[in-house]
Order: sequence, then C-alpha cells, then structure tokens
Amino acid sequence: MTDVIVIGGGLAGLSAAAALGSTGASVTLFESRPFLGGRATSYSLPDSEVIDNCQHILLRCCVNLLDFYRRLAVDDKVRFFSEIPFMEPGGRVSVFRRGVLPAPLHFTESFLRLPFLSLWDKVAIGRAFLAILLEHSTRRDLEEISMLDWLREKGQTPNAIERFWRQVLVSAINAELGDMAASHGFQVFRLGFLATNDSYEMGVPNVPLGDLYGSQAWSRMPNVKLRLRAPVESVEVADGAVAGIVSGGERHTARQYVSALPFERVGALIPDAQVDTSAFAHSSITGVHLWFDRPVTNLENATLLERNIQWFFNKDDGRYLQLVISASKSLLEMPRQQVIDLAVRELREFLPEARAAQVMKAHVVKEARATFAAVPGLHRHRPDAPTRLRNLWLAGDWTRSGWPATMEGAVRSGYKAAEFTAAALERPSKFLLPDIK
Repeated sequence: MTDVIVIGGGLAGLSAAAALGSTGASVTLFESRPFLGGRATSYSLPDSEVIDNCQHILLRCCVNLLDFYRRLAVDDKVRFFSEIPFMEPGGRVSVFRRGVLPAPLHFTESFLRLPFLSLWDKVAIGRAFLAILLEHSTRRDLEEISMLDWLREKGQTPNAIERFWRQVLVSAINAELGDMAASHGFQVFRLGFLATNDSYEMGVPNVPLGDLYGSQAWSRMPNVKLRLRAPVESVEVADGAVAGIVSGGERHTARQYVSALPFERVGALIPDAQVDTSAFAHSSITGVHLWFDRPVTNLENATLLERNIQWFFNKDDGRYLQLVISASKSLLEMPRQQVIDLAVRELREFLPEARAAQVMKAHVVKEARATFAAVPGLHRHRPDAPTRLRNLWLAGDWTRSGWPATMEGAVRSGYKAAEFTAAALERPSKFLLPDIK
C-alpha cells in the first residue's frame, strides 16, 4: 500500500505529488493521458513538430508556481521579460516598463509616455490604481460585483477600459470584464503591477511545456511514481472513506487520496464525496500557430490592441508565431480555416512584414474547457480541500485556492491539499507560500 494516490496529472496533481514526495511519503499519480500537465502541456503534430496547446505565461508574483518549478529543477527554463509591448493596428508600439521610482510608483515614467492612451485615460487609470491599493482589504463586495461595474464606478474612460483594463485582464483571467469578479481584477493589478517593482515581469518557458514535467524532472523523487495512460475507472468508498481505486482493471489502495480532477469529472467519478459543481461553467481559449516563409517580426512578444488576437509570442526568430485569444467562445463554432484567416488578417494589420509573407503551415487549438468562468459570486461555491470522505482531499484551480483559474492557482490548490494530506499522514509540513506583499 502506498501512502498517497493522486488522481490527475495536471499542475494541481503534480504539485501535490511533488510536495508530498518531499516529505518522504510514497506517492503514486494516475493520469489518463500519455502526457503530464493537463491544460498546460505540449504535444507532437503529425509532422513531429512539438507545440504547446496554448502559450502559458507566469508573472514573478506567481510564487508557488515558481517554487514548484524549483522543486523539479526546471526554473532555469523560464525566461522573464521586463518590458510589455502594447501594439496598435498599424504597428505603433508602446512599451510598459519599470523606471527608477520604487513600487507602487515604478511605472510612472513609462506610463506617462504611453501614446496609445490619452491624458484623461491616464488620469482615470491612476485614480483606479490608488483605489485598488486602498480598497483591496476594505471593500466587502468585490467578489459579488464585476470588474466592469467597478471600473465604471471609478469613472474609467471607454478608451481606458478597452485599451488598458480589458487588454490586461481578459488575458489574465480568461473572461470579459463584465463576466469576472472584481476581486480577480484587483488581484492581478495589486500583486502583478503594484506590489513590487519586478512582480509584473512575464515569464515564458523556453522549452515546450511538456518538457517542464518530463521524467528527468522527477528523477530526484524516486518515491513519486507517475502512471500515464492510466485512467481511474472507479473509486471505492466504505465507512466514510476511500477504500481504493480501480485503474486498468486493477485495484490500488493508499492511506490517503488526492483528487486533482477538473470540476466536471469529480461528481461522476466520486459521487460519495458530494462535491457540488453545478455553479461552475467553462471559459475557452484558442491558440493559433502560424509558420511563415520568412521572419515577420523581431519582437519576442506583444499584446495587440482592439482585435480578437490578444498576444503573439515569437517562437522561432519571427518565422513561427503563437497567437492567443482568451475568452474565445465566439470562435468555438468557427471552422478551422476561418479562424486561421481571421488570425492572419489581424496579424498583418500589426506586422507589416507579415503582409508579403506566405503562411507555410497553420494549426488551431480550441480549448473549450480551458478554465472555469470566474463570475461574480462563484467564490461561495468553490470547495476547500477537505471533503466528506475523511481521507480524500481536493485540488484543482477551481477549488478555493485564493486565486483565479491560473497555473499559480492550480499549484496553490495542490500545495493546500498536500498540507492536509501530510498532516493526516502524521508528516505535518508547510508548502503553500504567501502572496507577495
């Protein structure tokens, strides 16, 4: 009998396994697919090209995700960028970067120079930044109102809402401003933009996401065993506890169990846990991969204003770009070629070099279940790690992690579940790191 069985090999399950493995506990993780990482992974195309399902990024304020990467000794495979280019149709670029002033004033110089915002836009945004600093610990309705409601309450100009707040937050939360709780918008800006002078720096893995969780990363943890292509078919319950699981027709038992499944799968697999997920819905992300016959940009990445595409990431000296469209419900039913045509047409509005370039290859990845929809009021329905079954603990970005549906939120949930599990194994440990101040 192993000490812990973890069900699910996404970031929540992997972080729980890594944390518990560090205590010396024996851990077996079951993952139904042939690769790890869940919705943050990579795979091979028929021509053997390896791509990420969608570009995932982190900020320096994602302290638990960075801790997880350090546990796997892959933190050196993330490259951080200290400049955020905002690009307008036509190609004009505005660069957001820190200056010489201390936080929270470190953006003052570049912010005042941003040409895509008017003076009145900047005055309104500055007032809102101050309000975030003053209200984040005092207002009690931020979980109940939308970020759009709050921005309108604070007198934000339409241009500031569209070109600044929406541009940052739709990508970060994967929801439109009217569909996200204001608390999540506060969190992104307070921790990512205002807390320290480098917390906003964007980290982009310089290897395929799947390489971050490969077997070599786990070689330092021989007590953690990963079983791929091993879906859990049933969970046996007796006397208020999990008695075992069945995978591949074989029964496996452990002292403790961690479910790191997506919310839509928990009820069907573990009905005895009585986890109510009826309030949850999905929000989609679409990734478009384009290979050109020549370089079309020398920028490493940029956020694109006023179009469907929100970001591009330069993956191969300007010849291969990965485009990201968050909150992409309108694209789910659109045929693949139409999505490609839309992406190429929009990209050529920003990158003059792309207008004469030929698209040699294209691939579209529609993640219909990319994240949960972070709507106002949902916090009341997000479960904590303990369940009705005394040896079963919940992890997953949809649980009460303290964060929205992000890689950081997933790892936080895994660490929380691991702390409860370690205590139940009489190996009490602290894994969860506090947010930066």
